[in-house]
Amino acid sequence: MATKPRINKLVVIGVGLIGGSFALALKKARMVRQVVGVGRSRKNLKDALRLGVIDKAETDAAHAVAGADLVLVGAPVGQMPGIFARIAPFLSPHTVVTDAGSTKQDVIKSARKHLGAHFPMFVPAHPIAGTEHSGAAAAFPELFRDRNLILLPQKETKAAAVRLVRSAWAACGANIVKLEAEEHDEIFGAVSHLPHVVAFALVNLLGQRRDAKRLLGFSGGGLRDTVRIAGSSPEMWRDICVANRGALVPLLDGYISELEAARASLAAGDGDALESMFLAAQQARARWLVKRK
Repeated sequence: MATKPRINKLVVIGVGLIGGSFALALKKARMVRQVVGVGRSRKNLKDALRLGVIDKAETDAAHAVAGADLVLVGAPVGQMPGIFARIAPFLSPHTVVTDAGSTKQDVIKSARKHLGAHFPMFVPAHPIAGTEHSGAAAAFPELFRDRNLILLPQKETKAAAVRLVRSAWAACGANIVKLEAEEHDEIFGAVSHLPHVVAFALVNLLGQRRDAKRLLGFSGGGLRDTVRIAGSSPEMWRDICVANRGALVPLLDGYISELEAARASLAAGDGDALESMFLAAQQARARWLVKRK
Protein backbone atom coordinates (compact mmCIF):
# COMPACT_ATOMS: atom_id res chain seq x y z
CA MET A 1 0.00 0.00 0.00
CA ALA A 2 1.40 3.41 -1.00
CA THR A 3 2.40 5.76 1.80
CA LYS A 4 0.24 8.86 2.04
CA PRO A 5 2.32 11.98 1.24
CA ARG A 6 3.08 14.10 4.30
CA ILE A 7 2.82 17.25 2.16
CA ASN A 8 -0.33 17.68 0.12
CA LYS A 9 0.71 21.05 -1.29
CA LEU A 10 4.26 22.33 -1.52
CA VAL A 11 4.87 25.85 -2.79
CA VAL A 12 8.35 26.67 -4.07
CA ILE A 13 9.00 30.40 -4.45
CA GLY A 14 12.03 30.61 -6.72
CA VAL A 15 12.18 27.47 -8.85
CA GLY A 16 15.92 27.41 -9.42
CA LEU A 17 18.61 24.84 -8.76
CA ILE A 18 17.85 24.61 -5.02
CA GLY A 19 14.07 24.98 -5.06
CA GLY A 20 13.69 22.77 -8.11
CA SER A 21 15.93 20.04 -6.71
CA PHE A 22 14.01 20.14 -3.41
CA ALA A 23 10.75 19.59 -5.30
CA LEU A 24 12.19 16.77 -7.41
CA ALA A 25 13.70 15.02 -4.39
CA LEU A 26 10.40 15.12 -2.48
CA LYS A 27 8.53 13.86 -5.54
CA LYS A 28 11.00 11.00 -5.87
CA ALA A 29 10.51 10.17 -2.17
CA ARG A 30 6.72 10.26 -2.68
CA MET A 31 6.44 12.79 0.12
CA VAL A 32 4.51 15.45 -1.79
CA ARG A 33 1.24 15.34 -3.73
CA GLN A 34 1.37 18.68 -5.59
CA VAL A 35 4.13 21.21 -6.21
CA VAL A 36 3.27 24.80 -7.11
CA GLY A 37 6.12 26.89 -8.45
CA VAL A 38 6.29 30.68 -8.18
CA GLY A 39 8.72 32.86 -10.11
CA ARG A 40 9.28 36.02 -12.10
CA SER A 41 10.46 34.33 -15.30
CA ARG A 42 7.69 32.74 -17.33
CA LYS A 43 10.28 30.87 -19.38
CA ASN A 44 11.80 29.30 -16.29
CA LEU A 45 8.35 28.32 -15.02
CA LYS A 46 7.54 26.76 -18.40
CA ASP A 47 10.80 24.82 -18.21
CA ALA A 48 9.89 23.67 -14.69
CA LEU A 49 6.48 22.45 -15.88
CA ARG A 50 7.92 20.74 -18.96
CA LEU A 51 10.55 18.94 -16.90
CA GLY A 52 8.10 17.83 -14.22
CA VAL A 53 9.78 19.90 -11.50
CA ILE A 54 6.44 21.53 -10.64
CA ASP A 55 2.82 20.64 -11.32
CA LYS A 56 1.44 24.16 -11.48
CA ALA A 57 2.95 27.58 -12.14
CA GLU A 58 2.03 30.89 -10.49
CA THR A 59 3.45 34.39 -10.74
CA ASP A 60 1.64 35.69 -7.65
CA ALA A 61 3.10 34.26 -4.43
CA ALA A 62 0.16 35.44 -2.34
CA HIS A 63 -2.30 33.48 -4.46
CA ALA A 64 -0.04 30.44 -4.60
CA VAL A 65 0.43 29.92 -0.84
CA ALA A 66 -3.28 29.56 -0.03
CA GLY A 67 -3.81 26.18 1.63
CA ALA A 68 -0.16 25.16 1.39
CA ASP A 69 1.31 22.70 3.87
CA LEU A 70 4.89 23.84 3.24
CA VAL A 71 6.35 26.91 1.55
CA LEU A 72 10.02 26.95 0.55
CA VAL A 73 11.39 30.42 -0.22
CA GLY A 74 14.26 29.72 -2.59
CA ALA A 75 14.66 33.23 -3.98
CA PRO A 76 17.80 35.38 -3.50
CA VAL A 77 18.05 36.62 0.09
CA GLY A 78 17.60 40.24 -0.99
CA GLN A 79 14.08 39.41 -2.21
CA MET A 80 13.00 37.62 0.95
CA PRO A 81 11.70 40.61 2.96
CA GLY A 82 9.31 41.49 0.13
CA ILE A 83 8.24 37.87 -0.27
CA PHE A 84 7.56 37.43 3.44
CA ALA A 85 5.52 40.64 3.52
CA ARG A 86 3.57 39.59 0.42
CA ILE A 87 2.61 36.10 1.60
CA ALA A 88 2.04 36.73 5.32
CA PRO A 89 -1.67 37.74 5.11
CA PHE A 90 -2.50 34.70 2.95
CA LEU A 91 -0.85 31.91 4.92
CA SER A 92 -3.10 29.28 6.50
CA PRO A 93 -2.56 28.72 10.24
CA HIS A 94 -1.05 25.26 9.57
CA THR A 95 1.33 26.39 6.80
CA VAL A 96 5.00 25.92 7.58
CA VAL A 97 7.41 28.35 5.90
CA THR A 98 11.11 27.68 5.40
CA ASP A 99 13.91 29.12 3.31
CA ALA A 100 17.16 28.08 1.65
CA GLY A 101 19.09 31.32 2.05
CA SER A 102 22.88 31.35 2.34
CA THR A 103 22.78 34.02 5.05
CA LYS A 104 20.70 33.63 8.16
CA GLN A 105 20.79 36.62 10.53
CA ASP A 106 19.23 38.94 7.93
CA VAL A 107 16.65 36.37 6.79
CA ILE A 108 15.54 35.59 10.35
CA LYS A 109 15.27 39.30 11.15
CA SER A 110 13.12 40.00 8.08
CA ALA A 111 10.95 36.91 8.68
CA ARG A 112 10.32 37.95 12.28
CA LYS A 113 9.34 41.44 11.09
CA HIS A 114 7.20 40.58 8.07
CA LEU A 115 5.65 37.22 8.98
CA GLY A 116 4.49 38.65 12.30
CA ALA A 117 2.19 36.26 14.14
CA HIS A 118 3.11 33.49 11.69
CA PHE A 119 6.81 33.63 12.63
CA PRO A 120 6.57 30.56 14.96
CA MET A 121 5.76 28.52 11.82
CA PHE A 122 8.97 29.69 10.11
CA VAL A 123 11.97 27.33 10.13
CA PRO A 124 15.20 28.93 8.86
CA ALA A 125 17.37 26.52 6.88
CA HIS A 126 20.34 26.37 4.51
CA PRO A 127 21.18 23.39 2.29
CA ILE A 128 24.93 23.15 1.71
CA ALA A 129 24.76 22.03 -1.88
CA GLY A 130 24.86 23.60 -5.29
CA THR A 131 26.56 23.85 -8.64
CA GLU A 132 27.59 26.79 -10.80
CA HIS A 133 24.39 26.32 -12.84
CA SER A 134 21.03 27.95 -12.16
CA GLY A 135 17.39 27.72 -13.15
CA ALA A 136 14.85 24.91 -13.14
CA ALA A 137 16.69 23.09 -15.93
CA ALA A 138 19.70 22.66 -13.61
CA ALA A 139 17.68 20.93 -10.88
CA PHE A 140 18.11 17.24 -10.08
CA PRO A 141 16.78 15.13 -7.18
CA GLU A 142 20.15 13.88 -5.88
CA LEU A 143 21.59 17.35 -5.25
CA PHE A 144 21.20 17.14 -1.47
CA ARG A 145 22.09 13.48 -0.93
CA ASP A 146 24.71 13.14 1.82
CA ARG A 147 25.09 16.92 2.00
CA ASN A 148 24.61 19.00 5.14
CA LEU A 149 21.38 20.86 5.78
CA ILE A 150 21.65 23.58 8.43
CA LEU A 151 18.56 24.07 10.59
CA LEU A 152 18.30 27.21 12.73
CA PRO A 153 15.00 27.05 14.67
CA GLN A 154 14.37 30.03 16.91
CA LYS A 155 13.06 30.04 20.47
CA GLU A 156 9.55 30.78 19.13
CA THR A 157 9.60 28.09 16.44
CA LYS A 158 6.94 25.42 16.90
CA ALA A 159 8.21 21.86 17.27
CA ALA A 160 5.73 20.55 14.67
CA ALA A 161 7.10 23.00 12.09
CA VAL A 162 10.66 21.86 12.77
CA ARG A 163 9.62 18.20 12.46
CA LEU A 164 8.04 18.77 9.05
CA VAL A 165 11.03 20.66 7.65
CA ARG A 166 13.47 18.16 9.13
CA SER A 167 11.58 15.22 7.64
CA ALA A 168 11.39 16.90 4.23
CA TRP A 169 15.14 17.46 4.07
CA ALA A 170 15.83 13.98 5.43
CA ALA A 171 13.70 12.62 2.57
CA CYS A 172 16.01 14.53 0.22
CA GLY A 173 18.93 12.57 1.68
CA ALA A 174 20.46 15.47 3.60
CA ASN A 175 22.33 15.28 6.89
CA ILE A 176 20.69 17.62 9.42
CA VAL A 177 22.93 19.93 11.47
CA LYS A 178 21.84 22.70 13.87
CA LEU A 179 23.69 26.03 14.18
CA GLU A 180 23.08 29.47 15.63
CA ALA A 181 22.59 32.20 13.02
CA GLU A 182 25.68 34.25 13.91
CA GLU A 183 27.92 31.19 13.87
CA HIS A 184 26.41 30.13 10.55
CA ASP A 185 27.15 33.47 8.89
CA GLU A 186 30.74 33.52 10.17
CA ILE A 187 31.42 29.98 8.95
CA PHE A 188 29.92 30.38 5.50
CA GLY A 189 31.43 33.82 5.06
CA ALA A 190 34.79 32.05 5.23
CA VAL A 191 34.16 28.82 3.35
CA SER A 192 31.62 29.94 0.75
CA HIS A 193 31.12 33.69 0.39
CA LEU A 194 34.81 34.64 0.36
CA PRO A 195 35.72 32.02 -2.30
CA HIS A 196 32.95 33.34 -4.55
CA VAL A 197 34.19 36.93 -4.24
CA VAL A 198 37.73 35.75 -5.02
CA ALA A 199 36.59 33.77 -8.08
CA PHE A 200 34.53 36.66 -9.46
CA ALA A 201 37.41 39.11 -8.90
CA LEU A 202 39.96 36.87 -10.63
CA VAL A 203 37.76 36.39 -13.69
CA ASN A 204 37.18 40.15 -13.83
CA LEU A 205 40.93 40.78 -13.69
CA LEU A 206 41.67 38.42 -16.55
CA GLY A 207 38.57 39.30 -18.56
CA GLN A 208 39.38 43.02 -18.61
CA ARG A 209 42.75 42.53 -20.27
CA ARG A 210 43.05 43.54 -23.92
CA ASP A 211 44.39 40.10 -24.74
CA ALA A 212 41.76 38.28 -22.67
CA LYS A 213 40.48 36.10 -25.52
CA ARG A 214 43.94 34.90 -26.48
CA LEU A 215 45.02 34.61 -22.86
CA LEU A 216 42.05 32.50 -21.77
CA GLY A 217 42.46 30.34 -24.85
CA PHE A 218 45.63 28.96 -23.26
CA SER A 219 44.05 28.30 -19.84
CA GLY A 220 44.00 24.80 -18.41
CA GLY A 221 42.45 22.91 -15.55
CA GLY A 222 44.05 25.10 -12.89
CA LEU A 223 42.15 28.21 -13.91
CA ARG A 224 38.92 26.30 -14.58
CA ASP A 225 39.04 24.69 -11.12
CA THR A 226 39.78 28.03 -9.46
CA VAL A 227 37.02 30.05 -11.13
CA ARG A 228 34.28 27.44 -11.63
CA ILE A 229 32.00 29.14 -9.10
CA ALA A 230 32.25 32.45 -10.97
CA GLY A 231 29.57 30.95 -13.21
CA SER A 232 27.07 31.26 -10.35
CA SER A 233 24.15 33.70 -10.33
CA PRO A 234 25.44 37.31 -9.97
CA GLU A 235 22.12 38.46 -8.47
CA MET A 236 22.11 35.75 -5.84
CA TRP A 237 25.73 36.32 -4.83
CA ARG A 238 25.31 40.10 -4.78
CA ASP A 239 22.56 39.68 -2.19
CA ILE A 240 24.52 37.12 -0.15
CA CYS A 241 27.66 39.23 0.01
CA VAL A 242 25.85 42.45 0.94
CA ALA A 243 23.79 40.63 3.58
CA ASN A 244 26.88 39.04 5.16
CA ARG A 245 29.24 42.00 4.75
CA GLY A 246 29.82 42.17 8.51
CA ALA A 247 31.61 38.82 8.37
CA LEU A 248 32.89 39.10 4.81
CA VAL A 249 34.77 42.41 4.97
CA PRO A 250 37.19 41.26 7.73
CA LEU A 251 37.73 38.01 5.84
CA LEU A 252 38.58 39.96 2.69
CA ASP A 253 41.00 42.09 4.71
CA GLY A 254 42.75 38.92 5.83
CA TYR A 255 42.88 37.58 2.27
CA ILE A 256 44.30 40.87 1.00
CA SER A 257 46.99 40.65 3.68
CA GLU A 258 47.93 37.18 2.42
CA LEU A 259 48.14 38.51 -1.15
CA GLU A 260 50.26 41.46 -0.01
CA ALA A 261 52.64 39.08 1.77
CA ALA A 262 52.94 37.00 -1.39
CA ARG A 263 53.54 40.14 -3.45
CA ALA A 264 56.27 41.32 -1.08
CA SER A 265 58.01 37.93 -1.29
CA LEU A 266 57.82 37.99 -5.09
CA ALA A 267 59.08 41.55 -5.36
CA ALA A 268 62.04 40.66 -3.12
CA GLY A 269 62.72 37.44 -5.00
CA ASP A 270 62.32 35.61 -1.70
CA GLY A 271 61.68 32.06 -2.84
CA ASP A 272 62.04 30.63 0.66
CA ALA A 273 59.21 32.83 1.97
CA LEU A 274 56.99 31.86 -0.96
CA GLU A 275 57.71 28.19 -0.51
CA SER A 276 56.95 28.44 3.20
CA MET A 277 53.60 30.08 2.41
CA PHE A 278 52.77 27.48 -0.24
CA LEU A 279 53.79 24.59 2.05
CA ALA A 280 51.59 25.85 4.89
CA ALA A 281 48.66 26.05 2.48
CA GLN A 282 49.37 22.59 1.07
CA GLN A 283 49.47 21.09 4.57
CA ALA A 284 46.27 22.86 5.63
CA ARG A 285 44.52 21.53 2.51
CA ALA A 286 45.77 18.00 3.21
CA ARG A 287 44.42 18.13 6.77
CA TRP A 288 41.05 19.35 5.48
CA LEU A 289 40.82 16.58 2.88
CA VAL A 290 41.65 13.91 5.48
CA LYS A 291 38.81 15.16 7.71
CA ARG A 292 36.37 15.02 4.78
CA LYS A 293 37.05 11.32 4.05
